[in-house]
Amino acid sequence: MVSSEGIGRLAIVVVGTLAFALVGVGLFVVYPATLAELLGVLLALVLALVGLRLAGNAAGSVFPGYDVAEVTVEGPISRDGGGGRFPTSPGSTPADDIVDQIDRANDDDNVRALLLKLNTPGGEVVPSDDIRLAAQRFDGPTIAYATDVCASGGYWIASGCDELWAREGSIVGSIGVIGSRINASDLAEKVGLSYERFAAGEYKDAGTALKELDEDERAYLQGLIDDYYDTFVERVSDGRDLDAEFVRDTEARIYLGEEADDMELVDHLGTRREIEAELADRLEVDDVTVEEFEPKRPLMARVGAGAQRVAYAFGAGIAGLGDGRGFRLRS
Repeated sequence: MVSSEGIGRLAIVVVGTLAFALVGVGLFVVYPATLAELLGVLLALVLALVGLRLAGNAAGSVFPGYDVAEVTVEGPISRDGGGGRFPTSPGSTPADDIVDQIDRANDDDNVRALLLKLNTPGGEVVPSDDIRLAAQRFDGPTIAYATDVCASGGYWIASGCDELWAREGSIVGSIGVIGSRINASDLAEKVGLSYERFAAGEYKDAGTALKELDEDERAYLQGLIDDYYDTFVERVSDGRDLDAEFVRDTEARIYLGEEADDMELVDHLGTRREIEAELADRLEVDDVTVEEFEPKRPLMARVGAGAQRVAYAFGAGIAGLGDGRGFRLRS
């Protein structure tokens, strides 16, 4: 059965196309006696095609064909999707882009619900929290959906949604925080390098790769990890309505979706089709139509992204060996 919105869109497209076609015939076929008839017909067809495009856009604005926005979080989460000295893995998630997509969906009067598709092992703490806050701000039902992996920062994000769905084989959990550093002090000594300190503040250079950590520095860095972990537990406990001690007792383990469902780490197991049926029930419609919201990128940014993928193909392994940025923190 065709909906009234579909009939309205079709009517606008047909009327708009005919109007432009008539204008084209009048301008290029009837009135100019000096133009060849074939050229006039061709020009009229071109104008009709332009009218079809414009009428289609107008129909989409007047009778939108979607009522659910989908935003995808794919790959490791960082502020800008990279930005280090070496190219990062293609497919990493720029948190600012995700926040912008969610906010645009929230501002779109046609969007009545948000589907947040998660396939991420986690990433940086604050960018993950920014996405969680954006999902919390959304005015309407929000469902997070784990595909392959919803771990660590991905689960942090899911705690800002009304529900979390997963598949039986999804990897879920890893509610924890990790900090790491490369200790290159022995290597530096072997090649004749030494570390000379010029710093103001006792812990300014804590975590520097070219020197050994002393016990005070180790305790200081572990304290940062513990503080972030306490925040993570609080976010999950509040957002998922779970007891904080239960969250701690998971000890940052990962679980398959079926076990996570038994533990109430996820709300439901189901396919994408079942999620859409659930949203249709909530919105009291027969079916929902999902529109994928994507980041707004200028042409040069798209070209740059392609160049980054090529660079990554040649040099991804170098980053793991040569990046000496010191202490790194991620969820």
